Amino acid sequence: MVNLTINGKKISVPEGTTILEAAKQNNIMIPTLCYMEGVHSFGSCRICVVEVEGAKTLQASCITAVREGMVVRTNTEEVRKTRKLIYELVLSDHPKDCLNCARNQDCELQKLGEIIQISESRFEGEKSKVKIDDSSPSIIRDSSKCVLCRRCVTVCNEIQGVGILNAQQRGFRTTIAPAADLPLSSVDCSYCGQCTTVCPVGALQENESMWRVWQALDDKRKRVVIQTAPAIRAALGEEFGYEPGTLVTGKMVTALKLMGFDDVFDTNFAADLTIIEEGNEFLQRIKRAFSGEEVALPMVTSCSPGWVKFVEHNFPGELDHISTCKSPHMMMGALVKSYYADKIGIDPEDIFVVSVMPCTAKKFEITRPEMVNNGVPNVDAVITTRELARMIKEAGIDFKTLEDGEFDNLLGLSTGAADIFATTGGVMEAALRTVYEIITGREIPFEKLHVTPIMGLEQVKTAEIKIENPLDEYRFLNGVTVKIAVTSGLAGARKLMEEVEKGQSPYHFIEVMGCPGGCISGGGQPRPTNDETRKKRMEAIYKEDEGKELRKSHENPFIKKIYEEFLKEPLGHKSHELLHTHYMARV
Repeated sequence: MVNLTINGKKISVPEGTTILEAAKQNNIMIPTLCYMEGVHSFGSCRICVVEVEGAKTLQASCITAVREGMVVRTNTEEVRKTRKLIYELVLSDHPKDCLNCARNQDCELQKLGEIIQISESRFEGEKSKVKIDDSSPSIIRDSSKCVLCRRCVTVCNEIQGVGILNAQQRGFRTTIAPAADLPLSSVDCSYCGQCTTVCPVGALQENESMWRVWQALDDKRKRVVIQTAPAIRAALGEEFGYEPGTLVTGKMVTALKLMGFDDVFDTNFAADLTIIEEGNEFLQRIKRAFSGEEVALPMVTSCSPGWVKFVEHNFPGELDHISTCKSPHMMMGALVKSYYADKIGIDPEDIFVVSVMPCTAKKFEITRPEMVNNGVPNVDAVITTRELARMIKEAGIDFKTLEDGEFDNLLGLSTGAADIFATTGGVMEAALRTVYEIITGREIPFEKLHVTPIMGLEQVKTAEIKIENPLDEYRFLNGVTVKIAVTSGLAGARKLMEEVEKGQSPYHFIEVMGCPGGCISGGGQPRPTNDETRKKRMEAIYKEDEGKELRKSHENPFIKKIYEEFLKEPLGHKSHELLHTHYMARV
């Protein structure tokens, strides 16, 4: 332990702690801009400067480690004047169009101005060039708003391991961009959107689709169907003042109906469907492998479009390992424009499907040419959790006073297994609940059906399940230990895929989620997303699962019905036509 004094208060903290961390642990507030706890401490903005007795200059508290006997002052006249000066210099090269910015009232630069009591800059001079990169269907980059905090650089390079964002040029000409300032659409960006969740201003944000949705709602010729992913219900409330992890499922449904959507469906229904198709695909691969065929194992999940794009760029020779299943919302869109359209007697071209997703990569996914059936796209528009919140506010809906509504049930009923798709390990657990029972006729032998070794926020998690006394059809698996791995975030995915590429992977089945923690912390979720928030959202998702009577996908009566009436059988002709896809190598 190291003993020091901050603002006259004697404190003790572990060796290696920074001044900023020491202050925070003792309820002493030091303002910051570029810093992100546990993620990014670069010292680029210098807003967090403090006075250290004996030091010749003010010190950036986020990168200065404590020393024995150190005396720190965080609120001297020099410190306050310096912070104000730094803030004014940042503001001098920043657009002052706050009312026109999507981050208005949700901007860390604005909030910082309140804290240090600055609303305008004394300095005017040359401005950085305005360059807006809207080439990506998922993310917009506005260089004029960038404050060079480099948070996005850290997330892209160190957390995600993608590495397409870096500081280009030097001095006043410095920009944060892909190499040679190339547009995002021309580099191997996964469109995960993690950069948009850490950007403190409006320099990086989702490519908005709200206008398209309003346009469809105003078109009386269109039947507008909306579906919501499982992660939305545990995060949307944060945009209306609720604590992270507050489930607002019913209020969300009511709000969507008040906004004028003709049908409000739960993507969870299609998550259950995904388990049936994906689980059977895994069993088929296992059977073929044990019969001596050369089969691509391990099989890897395909629910995350950011992950799929990542593997297309980085491991194009391993695409056969990826499940052919479309992601749940694309399955749902395909069913709405086939099965449901036929049920209600409407031309699929007159149906407009909207997906509310926690993910910016879903915006890219719906533009893929593979996601079209019979000449119509499976899904027409994707909006993020943040966009939905803005639309609810724009519609004048007082969210907190709403009564709880219910999803429309034809494609709305789901099991608890579908809910846990929102969190890392959830897709694997949902699949195992069904696959193990198909093989053995018994429930998976874990307490409360939870495969505990693959729960939590660790980068890579593994588990083994031994098959004993299987049903006759699967006798060849008796005594086999099935090895599984789960990762969230693309840095972990790279590690697992490098093993696959070298032929050294010990696993049979791998789940990959493109964002750390899974969809609960997707690129379109409310800001900020840190581990504390992830854990609360995760707890809410497991609570939703445990509160349902049906918790295994194969028990969903509506899933059984759609196979009887329409799909006929898993992996059958109709399923392959509507619910499965293929991938492409990308340069």
